[in-house]
Amino acid sequence: MSAVSRPQAANSIEALAHFSKLLRFETDCWDVHHAISTKRQDFVLLDVRGEQTFNNGHIDQAISLPHARINKKTLAQYPQETLFVVYCAGAHCNATEKAAIRLAKLNRPVKKMIGGVTGWIDEGFSLVK
Repeated sequence: MSAVSRPQAANSIEALAHFSKLLRFETDCWDVHHAISTKRQDFVLLDVRGEQTFNNGHIDQAISLPHARINKKTLAQYPQETLFVVYCAGAHCNATEKAAIRLAKLNRPVKKMIGGVTGWIDEGFSLVK
């Protein structure tokens, strides 16, 4: 047996529950790009990296709000039910988790865009300055 198959795979019911739940917490670069490009953006896209990094290149339609600045005051302009999608540099960055924790503590809906800027570029999408 390989290291892959040694732990038995979950049964279909468990797998369905797990992966369905995962999509409640995450989205990906392709789905975000599609929503923006087809004018179906029903979320606020937050770039939670530092401002200088944001200014060096970010996703079009993203708003710069570094994770440490997420608070009740900085979110006051958004209705309570606004869905926030957060992204940072990529898999090597945990700013999305820090941002998601802050948003969740403020009772705000939040999803993480997996891949971040690295994933965005890997998909062939461009950044704006």
